[in-house]
Amino acid sequence: MKVQDITAVLEQIAPLHYAEDFDNVGILVGHATDEVSGVLVTLDTTEVVVQEAIEKGCNLIISFHPIIFSGLKKLTGKTYVERAVMLAIKHGITIYATHTALDNSAVGVNYKIAEQLILKNTRILLPKQQTLKQLVTYAPQQDAERITEALCAAGAGHIGQYDQCSFMSSGQGSFRALEGANPTIGQINQQEKVAETRIEVIVPAHVEGYVLQALRDTHAYEEIAYHLIPLSNTNETIGMGLMGELEEAMDENDFFTYLKQQMNTPMIRHSALRHKKIKRVAVLGGSGSFAIKSAITAKADVFITADLKYHDFFSAENKIILADIGHFESEQFTKNLITSYLKEKFTNFVVFNSGINTNPVNYC
Repeated sequence: MKVQDITAVLEQIAPLHYAEDFDNVGILVGHATDEVSGVLVTLDTTEVVVQEAIEKGCNLIISFHPIIFSGLKKLTGKTYVERAVMLAIKHGITIYATHTALDNSAVGVNYKIAEQLILKNTRILLPKQQTLKQLVTYAPQQDAERITEALCAAGAGHIGQYDQCSFMSSGQGSFRALEGANPTIGQINQQEKVAETRIEVIVPAHVEGYVLQALRDTHAYEEIAYHLIPLSNTNETIGMGLMGELEEAMDENDFFTYLKQQMNTPMIRHSALRHKKIKRVAVLGGSGSFAIKSAITAKADVFITADLKYHDFFSAENKIILADIGHFESEQFTKNLITSYLKEKFTNFVVFNSGINTNPVNYC
């Protein structure tokens, strides 16, 4: 089993295409074609975590946060980043980061928070824009079903909780093959009219290449007429944060006790209480101040996130409770999610959940 085989499966739930532009995801150290002896999953890749991988015989580290975020100009061992990278290189260990690709996944970081809080009726808080296109192509009527099936098998036609979605309409196509062409139907320099089917399918951005290849592989025509149209439609399966509901509304103080227990956090920084029951809950793991307005617009009673600054709390304006549970605390269950997923998919090598607590914040 090679590194690229494992990362390809992980990218089925967290396509790197959906990582934020500022991020640094994918293979950061090592080679995609290396054979894998074992996998260690961690939230952060520190020098101690790399040493743990060495001791466990793992040559692939799947890390949520990227150890290399901005450019490295030197590798002298003066910083914790340099030391971790140098140790990984020395021992032939590949480091792969998923970060905001998994943040934007419908079954990623925020899914895990919602699961911990037992939220129901969940939906994406901030759906990612410009992730959908419409593919329109034309084919002989007898080939339309076969081509559509191939497009859907490649990932097209997936809308929310439905797949194999398409639209077909019949019509007449016309063309004339010029000198040098090798037409499947018709003769050189003769006008042809063919009973054709117009095929329309939705194409998520991360499978566009696969879908177009499937079109080329299955279409009979030498020259395939098609066009891709960017859509402004919201993709409800890709984006930051989640909205959900508690089974029963809770008093604010009771909810905070519950939140500490379920998220294993020692403290919560929060805005002023509103003295109202909490039912609708918005969550966004990691630094989530940018989503405060969206949580208010969604009419959440509380927004659970991390890294809120002093002035962020003023923006609650008695419309919502802002709850900062800590960056590490909000994402700590993510490695369990990755480990469980990989163990389910692969049984021919060992996947370890790192035992190192990489939280750099301490409380007293």
